[in-house]
Amino acid sequence: MTFKMVLAAAVLVAGLSGVAHGHGDEHETVYGKPGDPKKPARIVQVVMREQDGRMIFIPDRIRIRKGEQVRFQLRNNGEIDHEFVVGTLEENLKHMKEMQKNPDMEHDDPNAKRLKPKTAGEIVWQFTKAGTFDFSCMIPGHREAGMFGTIVVD
Repeated sequence: MTFKMVLAAAVLVAGLSGVAHGHGDEHETVYGKPGDPKKPARIVQVVMREQDGRMIFIPDRIRIRKGEQVRFQLRNNGEIDHEFVVGTLEENLKHMKEMQKNPDMEHDDPNAKRLKPKTAGEIVWQFTKAGTFDFSCMIPGHREAGMFGTIVVD
């Protein structure tokens, strides 16, 4: 990683104040906090792929109970890299602009996971507050191609 990439990543981290950074960080955001993988969690499977000129998540709408811990089981069934980033719509749109400037940036955050084609991963997250939140693929052009969804916590 070049110095410019490290510097760009540091600027992005500083600018995303609502995102919990680093594994094990219990800092709570407006949309929750990193979950405890040792505790029970509801499994929510999310598939990422390209289809008919669009990029999509299946499902693209998820309903969760306030306080519920979720284990997102992620699967990239597509032909290119995709990522799953949970946040507020405002944070994700801001993050998307940063990714356009630094398209090779990868995440090491508890609320984000980038996957190569035909691979799987997971995120464990606890939704501690009610509201409507966003999940998006931040790779340049992907959100614009339809790769986003909504999480409703009530």
